[in-house]
Amino acid sequence: MSKMNLTLLTDLYELTMMQGYFESHSSETVIFDVFYRNNPCGNGYAITAGLEQVIDYLKNLRFSPEDIAYLRSLGIFHEPFLEYLKSFRFEGDLYAIPEGSVVFPHEPLLKVIAPIMQAQLVETAILTIVNHQSLIATKSARVVQAARGDGIMEFGLRRAQGPDAGIYGARAAMIAGCIGTSNVLAGQLFDVPVKGTHAHSWIMSFPDEYTAFRKYSQLYPDACLLLVDTYDTLRSGVPNAIRIFKEMRESGIELKNYGIRLDSGDLAYMSKKARKMLDEAGFPDAIISASSDLDEYLIDSLKTQGAAITSWGVGTNMITSKDCPAFGGVYKLAAVLDEKTGEFIPKIKLSENTEKITNPGNKKILRIYDRETGKIRADLICLADETYDESQDLIIFDPLETWKKTKIKKNTYVLREMLQPIFLKGECVYTSPSVMEIRDYCTQEKNTLWEETKRFANPHNVYVDLSDKLFKIKSDLLEQMGRHSLSL
Repeated sequence: MSKMNLTLLTDLYELTMMQGYFESHSSETVIFDVFYRNNPCGNGYAITAGLEQVIDYLKNLRFSPEDIAYLRSLGIFHEPFLEYLKSFRFEGDLYAIPEGSVVFPHEPLLKVIAPIMQAQLVETAILTIVNHQSLIATKSARVVQAARGDGIMEFGLRRAQGPDAGIYGARAAMIAGCIGTSNVLAGQLFDVPVKGTHAHSWIMSFPDEYTAFRKYSQLYPDACLLLVDTYDTLRSGVPNAIRIFKEMRESGIELKNYGIRLDSGDLAYMSKKARKMLDEAGFPDAIISASSDLDEYLIDSLKTQGAAITSWGVGTNMITSKDCPAFGGVYKLAAVLDEKTGEFIPKIKLSENTEKITNPGNKKILRIYDRETGKIRADLICLADETYDESQDLIIFDPLETWKKTKIKKNTYVLREMLQPIFLKGECVYTSPSVMEIRDYCTQEKNTLWEETKRFANPHNVYVDLSDKLFKIKSDLLEQMGRHSLSL
């Protein structure tokens, strides 16, 4: 399964629209925004991920002779268009919020500025990359939060929806704060820690549990984590593990990274009993790890019950985001370049559903931080050429309920522009950090959230507001199209 050419990783209608633009001689430059409308998992925020794979995709966007031969075989594409595809390259601009950032609904995570045929083609691939990794990163951030500082190991590969979901899901989980993955290929590809213990089959393949433990301890004395629930956790598993640890100590082996893993039963009760047994035997620093269909709710509950667990292995529920299987990111046209004036003409998509009305124009995002605490006050979507002065008062308002206004006093806030240039005129101008560097950055990002935004139930929503100028453009476009203005 070698590296695939992803150029045809697209919906057919992207190509049929491209041919339509080609035959109508349409080469106008456009702006498309990637954004989402609702936080996944009922969360108060999301974590954006997948940018490095988007970069790789755009760098390698080429129609091979085999691709063109396949498209010809469909019988719907004309020869002049197929000839054009032979030299196709992405020559546009891409702006993006860095991976690992906390993000919120309706703000552009990525902004594509390119000739319309190029911008149209890349829609599907960008969405499938960003939607998947952002979903798993967001879910993983919740699991990491529930563990309250304990280590979370990702080990969902066997339950992921195929190899790619397992590999890039592991990447996203690491970005969100996991300490390691069981996925060896992900470890190799992304240079992240790989971790693991052994299965019940290891125990069952030996004459008895003690013999299995002893052999494992001989093989891996520096990482001896024993699975103790194959037969009887408290009457067999833990006592046999203690026996092994005593033998290791007596033979002069320095005990480190050692302990037990629980994979079934009442984890709160079992872990407390096991902790007492280990402590009384002289092993107070032995790790107690747990698995068994964990998610953020169960981990949070176990922590509240005082479970003596300090390391967690999370698989199915995290790698699949089982309770929320889709991120919901969309790709919408925001502006078209007027070649005569050199100005972008804002475009808007209407809907009977207010939240599906898009924000028009060439935009940027300014994140507003409280200067004293470093916490996020709000995000402000404004036009790309707008400027603000931190030495002046800043008034922001809810774009749907416009009477809700907040005055942020001068010199009490800090502004940060979130969208960064990634490609300019088809050339990549950005170097992706390593996954572990993104993980550290993501940890810092999560620390900019107020605790109220991070709670699992009914989190406080961070305000995402529009500037006065952008709000007026949006309102004017609605008026022109016979819709009521957003203002009162």
